[in-house]
Amino acid sequence: MNLSSVLVNARPQALHRLREGLAALHGIEVHAATEDGRLIVTIEGDSVQAIADLFAQINQQPGVLSAAMVYHQFEPDPDEEA
Repeated sequence: MNLSSVLVNARPQALHRLREGLAALHGIEVHAATEDGRLIVTIEGDSVQAIADLFAQINQQPGVLSAAMVYHQFEPDPDEEA
């Protein structure tokens, strides 16, 4: 399991539509948003490539001005540890 935290800056007028777009993407959760367009988002994925792909999708959303990955953690799957 890979977990990343992302800070997103968006156009304030696009915030509602952006939140809906991000909610539709599997593995992405919006934890907080301010009226001026700042969002705290987490990405969960099975691999580093999955995280990178979701990060790219965040950057491609309409209204996104910038996105910065600020944290990444890898957790081994407890079902695979024996």
